[in-house]
Amino acid sequence: MPSEERIVITGATGFLGTQLVRVLLDRHPDAHLSLLVRDKKGRSGHDRVAAMVPESALDRVEALPADVSLPRCGLSEQDYGRLVSGATRVIHSAATVRFDQPLEEARRINVDGTRNILAFAAEARRAGRLRSLAYVGTAYVAGDRAGLVRETELSAGQGFRNTYERTKFEAETLVRTQLESIPGVILRPSIIVGDSRTGVTSSFKTLYWPLKIYARRLWRTVPGFPDAVVDVVPVDFVAEAVARLTFEERAYGRTVHLCAGPRGSATIQEIAERAAAFFNVPAPRYVNPDVFFAVLRPLLFAFLWGPKRRVLRNGRSYRAYFSMRMSFDTAVADELLGPLGVRAPHVMEYLDKLFVYCQETDWGRTPASTH
Repeated sequence: MPSEERIVITGATGFLGTQLVRVLLDRHPDAHLSLLVRDKKGRSGHDRVAAMVPESALDRVEALPADVSLPRCGLSEQDYGRLVSGATRVIHSAATVRFDQPLEEARRINVDGTRNILAFAAEARRAGRLRSLAYVGTAYVAGDRAGLVRETELSAGQGFRNTYERTKFEAETLVRTQLESIPGVILRPSIIVGDSRTGVTSSFKTLYWPLKIYARRLWRTVPGFPDAVVDVVPVDFVAEAVARLTFEERAYGRTVHLCAGPRGSATIQEIAERAAAFFNVPAPRYVNPDVFFAVLRPLLFAFLWGPKRRVLRNGRSYRAYFSMRMSFDTAVADELLGPLGVRAPHVMEYLDKLFVYCQETDWGRTPASTH
């Protein structure tokens, strides 16, 4: 790879972004990374990046204070011009992933942020150096569809269960309009969990929250169907796939599901049975979700207090995911990643490693002793 590679990355301090930065630094030892990072209260973007990048690679990484939802991505005029003239790759993974974000706020981050990155990429392309754009979306732009969702599909008349799905759909629609003029690839991961080799994670959301309340015997009733499909992928697979496909010309102009797919997914029952055995808890009880949310939840909410009431309140965001009748086709992913030796492992191959890490860290509350 030419030594003049400069990769501009958004979302670099997030769960996936942190792993992606490390993969890129290792795989491309001559590349320089420009990370667009927001300052947080009490901690600058520079400090956040310095804490996650190996000391030996710090001279190849710069942290630039930025906010992609703002015009010119919130960069200074000088930094923006310098990046436009020097960027060879752009990887956009910054997003709000909250299910309950107000729609306008989610649009500001997910849609306006993507629009601003596309404007930057278009300028960089006109400057003559940009070689590719990788946009990290989500497989759940499929919304409330059922059946097999193909990578070539986007709009199929689906509804959306939350503002995250809706705004990521809107953002992907924007990206698709630009792929004729900008060499780029749309990447759609499903639910990202910890490292398949170590179980390590910095995010205990999505799958982890229902597992935690079940493992701690706070809640045993599942408002869903035991045969509902759960598509999860480990962060190491997604980071490796993003890093590879950003440089893979065969991927440009295409959409790729970074998912376990029908052959690598598991059902809620399969995951629950493994969790019951590992954490030594009783098997869950399954209740029709329509009955639960229409009848049982209002009654329980009126009489329960403390931790169980909080479970009822927080669990509403997960309602649709316990009764999902949807799977993600991975034909394009297999075509592109198969020859590179990159594949999503079956969730049951590494599930126990996730459980071990959760147990060792008390679900993220304490440092792990062996990682």
